[in-house]
Amino acid sequence: MLYTVKEVSDLSGVTIKTLHHYHKIGLLKPQDISEAGYRLYGERELKRLQEILFYRELELPLAQIQSLLEEERKRGDILAEQRELLRSRKRRLDSILQTLEKSIESTASGEELTGEELFVGFADEAEWREALREQEEYLSHTYGVEVPGPQPIDVPELNEQAKEAMEFTSKVAEALRSGISHQDEGIRHFIDDHLAFMKKHDHPATPADFAAQARFFLSDEFHRAMLEGQQTGLAYYLLAAAEAYAANSPEVGKDR
Repeated sequence: MLYTVKEVSDLSGVTIKTLHHYHKIGLLKPQDISEAGYRLYGERELKRLQEILFYRELELPLAQIQSLLEEERKRGDILAEQRELLRSRKRRLDSILQTLEKSIESTASGEELTGEELFVGFADEAEWREALREQEEYLSHTYGVEVPGPQPIDVPELNEQAKEAMEFTSKVAEALRSGISHQDEGIRHFIDDHLAFMKKHDHPATPADFAAQARFFLSDEFHRAMLEGQQTGLAYYLLAAAEAYAANSPEVGKDR
């Protein structure tokens, strides 16, 4: 049985535009194209799409997924690997969720968690090295960015930065869900605090830098998908908030 691109979209939840993009980059080619120009997909293509979606749940970039699927491996081996990767991620998320619950309870009770307790479940050095390696490969493959060799990793520092970034985007996502304007004073305070944290941790960024970063997140498929996965419209909302913040920053006047 063959399926049209619309039928595949309806079955999988993947948009027609995305399926067209997968075809364009060679990640998922249709089995056939009809005389009328319609893409037609068979059972083999549906199974490959399923494998793609499992990898997407692991937030792997498309270039890496394509590389993995081009390896000559049996479908059962691919699925078994994906199962272990997803189980590992689930265990980590369960551990982080427990830490979050304890943090909420300690905040309500006024009993502070120890420094070690604050970061239970976050990445260790091996996980950070793997995550950074994947990011470097993505930037190199997608943008031709030259990355330096292995660098020392300060795990507590990276965990703290990751935690702050997660909290920041969660606050912005909640504001979006609540219908708060991107120009709201509360959003400006969120950004103030975020930039102050970044400066304190030796990553100073001007309001213009922050707006440029938000613009990149929207234009880059991997980062946009991460934000949109957290809340639909978040990448666009964050950019609007960043540009409004930059436009109203005192530093704008200094540059003129």
